[in-house]
Amino acid sequence: MKRSLIELSRRVLRPPNILNGRLYCSFPSPSSLPPNNKLFVAGLSWSVDEKSLNDAFSSFGQVTEVRIMYDKETGRSRGFGFVYFSKDEEAICAKDAMDGKAFLGRPLRVSFALEKVRGAPVVVPRLTGTGNVDSKTR
Repeated sequence: MKRSLIELSRRVLRPPNILNGRLYCSFPSPSSLPPNNKLFVAGLSWSVDEKSLNDAFSSFGQVTEVRIMYDKETGRSRGFGFVYFSKDEEAICAKDAMDGKAFLGRPLRVSFALEKVRGAPVVVPRLTGTGNVDSKTR
């Protein structure tokens, strides 16, 4: 039991594959690829611009587009954006390496972006049985 826990911790806590200052990762099988090569990046500082975000992610592959979402009224960043890669494998490597990393003083949250479907209902999962809900108010 103790030996299996040690082996598991070695696999989970292994250092990233770094060679000559570049991060390399193994590519998953084709059946486990994400549906697209678009990453959703949250937790951005207000001072982040497209160039700095492009520079941060370009070490993982060819970035084809970077979009930061801005508030219409203030023109200030809304704190999230999207990074597009030319290949799915590059997006996987970037997500694995950058998720949780600090960027300009804030930790990034990186995930695969969902495709926006116009006209389709948005289903948001609800947690049941949490909090104090008074049955009389329903």
